Formats: sequence, structure tokens, C-alpha cells
Amino acid sequence: MNVGILIALGSALILSLVLVPGPARAASAPAKLPASFDADAIDAFLGQEVQEKGRVGFSVAIVKDGRVVFAKGYGRRSLAEPLPVGNDTIFAIGSVTKQFTCAAVLLLAEAGKLSIHDPVGKYFPDLTRASDITLLDLMNHVSGYPDYYPLDFVDRRLMQPAKTDEVIGEYATGKLDFEPGTRYSYSNTGYLILGRVVEKVSGESMGAFLQSHIFTPLGMNHTLYEPARSDGRLARGYTVFALSPPEPAVPEGKGWIAAAGAIYSTPSDLALWDLALMSGKVLKPESYQLMTTARRLPDGTTTEYGCGLRACIMEKRLVLTHSGMVAGFQAWNGMIPSTLSGVIMVANTGTGLGELPEQLLGLLLKEQPHIPKINGPETAAAVKKLFGELQEDKLDRSRLAEAFNSFLTPEKATAAARRLKPFGTPTKVEVLKVYERGGMEVSVTRLTFKSGRLRTLMYRRPDGIIEQLFVEED
Repeated sequence: MNVGILIALGSALILSLVLVPGPARAASAPAKLPASFDADAIDAFLGQEVQEKGRVGFSVAIVKDGRVVFAKGYGRRSLAEPLPVGNDTIFAIGSVTKQFTCAAVLLLAEAGKLSIHDPVGKYFPDLTRASDITLLDLMNHVSGYPDYYPLDFVDRRLMQPAKTDEVIGEYATGKLDFEPGTRYSYSNTGYLILGRVVEKVSGESMGAFLQSHIFTPLGMNHTLYEPARSDGRLARGYTVFALSPPEPAVPEGKGWIAAAGAIYSTPSDLALWDLALMSGKVLKPESYQLMTTARRLPDGTTTEYGCGLRACIMEKRLVLTHSGMVAGFQAWNGMIPSTLSGVIMVANTGTGLGELPEQLLGLLLKEQPHIPKINGPETAAAVKKLFGELQEDKLDRSRLAEAFNSFLTPEKATAAARRLKPFGTPTKVEVLKVYERGGMEVSVTRLTFKSGRLRTLMYRRPDGIIEQLFVEED
């Protein structure tokens, strides 16, 4: 199967063609997605889905507010034996691998061992336009190198083992699909090149580099690069065609997939990766920013693709996603950095996920961003109390942070009291907005008086200490 990205529409269309036939089932209510995030309701929904849609098996992890809140397997890891999918069952993740490949390149760049602006010719001088195409172009899919694997099935070429350098030589030494940097076109070929660059620069195999720099440090103990097919921890991959029952998939030959899609993992391990990446534990801020920023083309349009991640705005939030397919497997990884949330799903049928990942991510997008729990009075009461102290020039400075105490000099506080006291006691206190910034609760509150309205902006730490209170006209 293609290791390229599956768009949701394509996934849904393919799924409609691959449902497993069988005797007519008794009429029952179709599985219904819950209206909001509810772990028990999601569990029931997914359990019904695996039965209704004839899926072999899949595994799910959901991250919410910086922690894993749901992780479970459904169905069977193999049709040849009655073993259920567990949280430790390992699936191929296909092109979700690409974000790890990009992270490897960026880690080497941070170490000063390469530059993302290095021309490909520095490492592969014989490739087409090698002096005009950069490593960043490869990561952004704007190189113009033809994709060696654009289809959704393993053809005769891919069944035979090949040396990765030979695949690169065959597909990156001919005519380009377009002028470098001018268009976006998904190309697995570029990622084979990136993986070999990592190996040339680091002196390690791609698998060894990922293991020592990412998998082991993050505790991803069920994540493997190019594992042996005989590894008993792996799920068995299946394909379906034109309403056929699931059939064992014929895997790609060794050497074809490599850094474009050769990682096997579990949703729980990928959740560790997501949290570490979003929390800044993998890359420096400037590298993370580059990885998660969509490439802008010369004509001013955006590709909605960064480095190994699709980056787009949904419900006014940045959402990072990538899907993947290899023979017999489908995977999907989606992250919402603003809330440290995400959904990871893997299946051992080539089209076994359908719209499920997007549906579950939609539930998380309905959730409000995490706001720290404050050890102190509720927001409106805290604002009203501190405002009253400002009016009377009788501040309880023990509740103010050191920086705010320094900023709010006695002279400044006395002057504020003269301006605020004439407003009197507020007749109404409305909290207009509450959000998180820098680990603090940030609130915007409106104070209504007989003579007018004021607005406050307050920052509070989880321990209740106030870092700031600004007052302005509303």
C-alpha cells in the first residue's frame, strides 16, 4: 500500500469499497459518535465500529491536557490465531515515520553536523539538480523528485528486495516533476534520501540513530525500525479488495520503505512521542517551529505541510496530523499543541480506520484549552477583592508576585487609588475570558459601576499568587 498521506475523503471512499461481506446481520442501531468527550461512550462506539465495519483490528490512544486518558485495542491482531489486539501490539505506522525522519535531521542540524539548507548534492552529487534542492525542500515535499510509491498496492517492483541507494538512483536521476521549490507534491523518494543523509552524517544506521536519540530517551519500548516479520509482537497485516474478505498482505521488499515509512509502534508509544514533541523535549524551539510551519510557495500559497507533518488551522487552533499506509496497515497521528492533546490510531487492515481518527479529534477540538487549577478564590471574587484593595490603597502584597510588587511601587499604587476610588463598588463582575499562558490562569473581567465600566486583565499562578492586574476602560 502507498506510504503517502490519505486524505479523509479518500479514506472514506476506499472504505466504502472494502467492507467485508457476510450473511445479513440483524438490524441494529449504527455506532454513534458521542457528542462530547466521554471515555466510556468512546469505548462503546469503537467496540461497535469494529463489529459493524468488519475490521480485523485497531488500537487507539487519546491524549488530553498533557496525559494519556484513553488507550485500548479492538479486534484481533491476526485472523490465524485468536489473539486480541492489546496496548502492546505493534503495528506498522507507514508515513507517520516521516516526522521521526525530520526530527532526526533537525537534531543533527542542532548539533551542527549539517544544515537544513545543505544542497542534496553535498551528499548525493549525482542526483538531478542536486545543487538546487535542499534538505528542507525534501522535508517539505517541494523537491520535484518523482514519488516511487504513488499507488495504494504493492506492485511487482516493490515485492522484490532492493538497496535503498538503488531506488534513489532510479527515481532521483531523471526528469523532475516540476521546478524545485515551486510546487508541493508528496514524494517518498525525498525521504529515502533524507534517511541516507542521516546515516552518512551520523555514522549510524537509521534504526540505530532513532533508537539512541528518540526511542530510548522517550521510553518508547514498543517501537521498532524495520523489525523482522517473524517478531511475535507484531500484528499481521491484511488487505481487502472489492468486498473481499481480509487477505494476508504481501509486504514490501526490504529497502523500499526505509526512512519513508519503516517504523512499527503502538499508539501508547506514539503518545509519548507526541507529548515530548509538543512539550519541547525533543527539539529546540526554532526547530519545532520549522517542523510545524507550512511551506509557503513563491506564488504566495501555502502547502499546509511542514516537515513530516501536515499543519493546518481547525477550530482556530493549529492541528498537526499525518497518516500512513504500508501493505496491510494504516495509521494516523493527530496533535493539538495548544491543549497538549491528540489522537493516535493504527489498524492491521490497509483501509481499517476510515473517518474514525478525524471524528475523535473533532471531540478534542470541542474541548477548551487546559486552564491551571488555582489554589484560591474563583476568578471573579479574586478580581473584585484585589480591585477593592487598589481603590483603598491597602494592598495585601503577600498575595502579589515579586515582579508585580516591584512594578507596583507605593507611589504608583497611591496614584491608582485616587483614579479608581471614585468608581465605587462594582454592581456587576463578569468574567469574559479565561485562558492559559505560561502555566498561569489569564482572565479578562468586566466591572460594571453606576458611572461606567472597567476591564481588568489578571494573571494568577496555580498557587494563587497574582502576577499581574491591569485596569483599563471598557
